[in-house]
Amino acid sequence: MYKKALATVILSATCMAAPVIDNDALLTAGRRMVVVDAPEGHSLSGKAPAGKGAPFRILDGSNVLKELQAGEAFDVYAHSDKLYLVSENANNLNWQELQWNKKAYCTQPQSGKHKTVSLRSDEQKEADSRKDIGPALRRLLGDAALHATSQTTTTIELPKGEYHFYPEGALRMSYYISNHDQQDIQPVGLPLVGQKGLTINGNGSVFIFHGKMQPVLLMDSENVTLNDITIRHDNAYYNEGKIVEIKNGTTTLEYAPQFRWEVKNGRYYLTGDGEAKAPSAVLAFQKDGQMVPTGRWGDIGWPNKCEQVAPNRVRYFTDATKQGLKKGHILVQRHYGRPHPAMVLYRATNTTLNNVVFQDSQGMALIAQRSRDITINGGGCVCAPGRVHTASADATHFSNCAGTISVTNAMYEGMMDDAINVHSTCLQIEKLVSAQEVIARYMHPQAVGFEVFMPGERVQFIAGPTLENQPELATVKTVEKLDETHLRVTFTAPLPSGISTGYAMENADWYPAVNFIGCTVRHNRARGSLFTTPKPVLVKDCKFVASHGSAILLAGDAQGWYESGRCLDVKIINNYFEHNLTALYQFTEGIIAIYPMVNEPQNQQVRYHQNVLIEGNTFITHRVPLIYAISVNNLIFRNNKVTYDDKYPTLHGGTPYILKHCGKTDLQKL
Repeated sequence: MYKKALATVILSATCMAAPVIDNDALLTAGRRMVVVDAPEGHSLSGKAPAGKGAPFRILDGSNVLKELQAGEAFDVYAHSDKLYLVSENANNLNWQELQWNKKAYCTQPQSGKHKTVSLRSDEQKEADSRKDIGPALRRLLGDAALHATSQTTTTIELPKGEYHFYPEGALRMSYYISNHDQQDIQPVGLPLVGQKGLTINGNGSVFIFHGKMQPVLLMDSENVTLNDITIRHDNAYYNEGKIVEIKNGTTTLEYAPQFRWEVKNGRYYLTGDGEAKAPSAVLAFQKDGQMVPTGRWGDIGWPNKCEQVAPNRVRYFTDATKQGLKKGHILVQRHYGRPHPAMVLYRATNTTLNNVVFQDSQGMALIAQRSRDITINGGGCVCAPGRVHTASADATHFSNCAGTISVTNAMYEGMMDDAINVHSTCLQIEKLVSAQEVIARYMHPQAVGFEVFMPGERVQFIAGPTLENQPELATVKTVEKLDETHLRVTFTAPLPSGISTGYAMENADWYPAVNFIGCTVRHNRARGSLFTTPKPVLVKDCKFVASHGSAILLAGDAQGWYESGRCLDVKIINNYFEHNLTALYQFTEGIIAIYPMVNEPQNQQVRYHQNVLIEGNTFITHRVPLIYAISVNNLIFRNNKVTYDDKYPTLHGGTPYILKHCGKTDLQKL
């Protein structure tokens, strides 16, 4: 329990403002790391925890300031505004005798200056020979953070080339990542932590990450820009095999040398991240990169029972024709693990990615949580030469963000899930402690631990079965982290009338506006894009080509994934839709699906989504619904050009509109 793991706190006589580790710090804690706010011009002294868990580390952004054994004393100067206390081998946050000590600056920040830095010649030579560039880049990052102020900027200039990162040289941190498997420790290849005013110019470079690791992390950063960088893993997380023979009830796949695998005891295993994993299913692609339109759920059951018949060929004891497959199809063999996204934005403000390309990931390509104002220009998820898949889940995913998310002129192809997914994470009220206090629970195991509410922020209450947002907000007074999945939340005033157990709570101050403009989404599994936010959403001048499921989904729930945020202002204008929805997935009953999980729509007084305008778009489609809508009011579909053909089989009856429990609508005649 986190409340039993509170540090022994001693306040320094020179800094009486706050405990070294208070409850707010525990709200931002990972399984083995706690973040503390550092007063300007102070050092932190104390002792490492007495129990197991060594080595203990104290980090200052991307620097390791001190490595300690159990009970070892320390005194470290805080160059930035946060320190990170890490227990390597135990969930142990009992740091001892901590106090802040006022000291003169060791190094004065250089206010109002810009500097450009690069690798030393010996470091560049090592980079050219595929050696680990991570420690050398952290040296530059540490120097940039040391001098960072709101007026100071630093540019790291990298010559075009390949730069390799290895787990052995990574910075080991611990934090929660929404919608992923929770790791005790994340080995971070490029930790952009505590940075202000930093730009990295890749000049077309490729960052290659080896083994199981977190490639890039932007945490507690402001005004960070990445330019012209491609990110991929040395070995693909999923393998691709081409069907070269179907004969006598067997199917033979041929693998390119880049893929890592083994056949052991008559079973096939993926070994790309250094661990042997049995694939759970396959996804079938045509040679042009488009998924094979099977007309059913995209994941196809596939046996692991097999035999190796050549150095690059494996014969499986199954007849692929019974799965609707044929010679020449490419099968992506996948499992459902999500250990590390390619890039994490966490408490990051004003982040810009210009022409940043993701070619492979061990989870989502990019996930942003508790971050504000994110700009993506160009780049995206783009297949590496000879490959048909990119991200092993969503391309971009935004959980509990704020400000504006702007994505323009990006390419998203070959993902296993959505190109963009924007939502809030809501918690369920498990217990009413008093009129002003509740116990709330993170409901999905892949969405726990990161801070959803902080003191002073407002809460929106949602009736779970009807998804009705309650009109009265509440303001958080205190939040106590009881354990990984439970919070004790107290409010500044009694709860609104009628709130009870089973209601959901989302943060009413952390919703983003979204601009998704000029992007191409194609050849991906599941959905093209997903939006659940009450702030304005604009989808304009985009192309959605052969998304296996719906092109656009407006979702929302407080009963399953607990991904909420009703839509109140959505404009879908001047887009091009070509042959979307060729398979059956969750929430994909129309090319544009408005599908919140409303268990009791008959009891709704107010529709969940409001004000959806779909205008000036072009649809080239087989006979599937253009719109499937549940619980929306003021839905307008006008001045759209629709062309039907029979390229693929009819789904969901082929009627253009399916509406359930909707309010006002205005739909053009077809």
